[in-house]
Amino acid sequence: MFKAIADVFRAVGGAVATVVTLPFRAIARLFGGASDSAHGRH
Repeated sequence: MFKAIADVFRAVGGAVATVVTLPFRAIARLFGGASDSAHGRH
């Protein structure tokens, strides 16, 4: 019983972590690409 609950929490935690980190990764890539192109122009 407890093992099943722990598995559910682990699955939910992993999904939440993925959803939370995805936007940050996209923003980091966006800012990283913008700063890289800006430095490349200069």
